[in-house]
Amino acid sequence: MSGTLRAEGVSKSFGGLQALADCSLTAPAGRITGLIGPNGSGKTTLFNAITGYERVDSGQVYLDDRRITGASPQRVFALGVGRTFQLTRIFPRLTVLENMLVPANRGRPARERREHAMDLLTFTGIAGHAGSLAGTLSYGQRKLLELAYVLVADPAVVLLDEPAGGVNPSLIHHIADRIRELNSAGRTFLIVEHNMEFVMGLCHEVTVLDSGTVVASGPPEVIRTDPRVLDAYLGTEAADD
Repeated sequence: MSGTLRAEGVSKSFGGLQALADCSLTAPAGRITGLIGPNGSGKTTLFNAITGYERVDSGQVYLDDRRITGASPQRVFALGVGRTFQLTRIFPRLTVLENMLVPANRGRPARERREHAMDLLTFTGIAGHAGSLAGTLSYGQRKLLELAYVLVADPAVVLLDEPAGGVNPSLIHHIADRIRELNSAGRTFLIVEHNMEFVMGLCHEVTVLDSGTVVASGPPEVIRTDPRVLDAYLGTEAADD
């Protein structure tokens, strides 16, 4: 399973606000890369630019050697890049299993699609809620459902937006374990997260954004003591855009 994701010189402005300025990032295949930065640094805008939810003003985005700049979210997803959102996007009035069948490959027989969906719900630990309305799940369980939902398409790269945000500590550990297991099978991850303990304990590399520009990139043990990172966070709280 390949899947190196690259953003090269990406810029994006909203009116007079420069959200991203010549921003470059690489999430190497088979690695877990963290993306951190203070409030308003451009993390979610970069996620949206990579996955087709925002059109960039300049720069390019690549999946391996394929340029995906400007592709629709549906096209990016079909090419093998799945993502979750800071605020979970599920269908609250459908059951958990019905949610899973929405993105399932219609080319498969119905029984096979259902079995695959149940396998993913078992993997994420919420199979016992398969018949429950998704709207009755806890916030952490909704995060797990969204992860399972993304995995239906078997993406090479998964972008997670605040997977630990608002989740109780026991579920945070469960989510981290699932990410590690998926990564050990070769899946690439790019993770936006404000929980520094989660990021530093999970990621192989960490990229730091400040004012729409990458100010540091490297292994967690280097990033945590980098003066540029400390300056970026000085007097601010590590929260998402």
